[in-house]
Amino acid sequence: MVPASPAGAVIETRLMQDFFVCDFFAAVPKHDLASMEHPIFSLSTRPDRRVVSYDHNGATLTVTPSVKGRATIFDADILIFCISQLMAALNTGRAVSRKLTLTARDLLQATNRETSGDGYKRLREAFERLAGTRITTNIVTGAHEVTHGFGLIEAWEIVRKTRGGRMVAVAITLSEWLFNAVLSRSVLTLSRDYFRMRKPLERRIYELARKHCGRQSEWSVSITVLAKKTGSASPLRVFRAMLREMIRENRLPDYLLSEEGGDILRVTPRAAVLEPCEGPHLRPETLDQARALLPGADVHALQAEWRSWWASTGRPRLRSADRAFLGWIRTRAPA
Repeated sequence: MVPASPAGAVIETRLMQDFFVCDFFAAVPKHDLASMEHPIFSLSTRPDRRVVSYDHNGATLTVTPSVKGRATIFDADILIFCISQLMAALNTGRAVSRKLTLTARDLLQATNRETSGDGYKRLREAFERLAGTRITTNIVTGAHEVTHGFGLIEAWEIVRKTRGGRMVAVAITLSEWLFNAVLSRSVLTLSRDYFRMRKPLERRIYELARKHCGRQSEWSVSITVLAKKTGSASPLRVFRAMLREMIRENRLPDYLLSEEGGDILRVTPRAAVLEPCEGPHLRPETLDQARALLPGADVHALQAEWRSWWASTGRPRLRSADRAFLGWIRTRAPA
């Protein structure tokens, strides 16, 4: 084994002291509420250099892109990965920091991206757009109202790369605005199928449905207001046609869409959302066994996912909730 160089040792020491290490296996996807509510990210697949201003119900937002273009809804996957890792750490009582170090391959795999050379190239371009996109807003995250401009990420750097130049380890510094959202737990869990959605508008409609429908039996919104909330640049007739195509395809995770009279879109959950006091309860030692089966996993989030799955299968009567949960966990454990 080749000994580490002094410079490498300095880097490793600095990472251990100053950075939060993203090392949770299969952390449950989570997104911040403000990004889900407001049209921060571009839906365009081409460089979007428009300055976007948004004003709705007292919330003001101006998004200014860099020469690289505005951060896209697919670039936001990086932030979702970071938020998910930080929330998994908070759920286990670990200290967190807005400075994170992560393995590029883990990020690509967790967000259902290619791990080819092009995948790493696109990842670097996403970092550049996230750092270059500037936000000015009065939107509150946690107990703080931010009224100055800031980037979606404050900084990023390639900490380690292969001889061929491909990034291996990456360090990211999140904006204080986003980090405050994490600390105040102003986040929502996303479906694991979120990263499989390849149409930008599908992702955006899912985010709004998840944010607004929540535990309600339904959410209705006018097509005009919905177009504004998504940040779509398409004419209203084209936007309406895209929604009708989504309704026909019926592929949105967790939610059903339907068109109502008066130019209204109605959103209903596919299955009832469990309240915290409902469903099977597990013993603490059962969660300890789950941690042993899936080291690094957020077992509290997995417990919530399992309870939702139990509800979606008709809420069958369980002889032993603990054994059923562990059996479900074993189906996820690597061979």
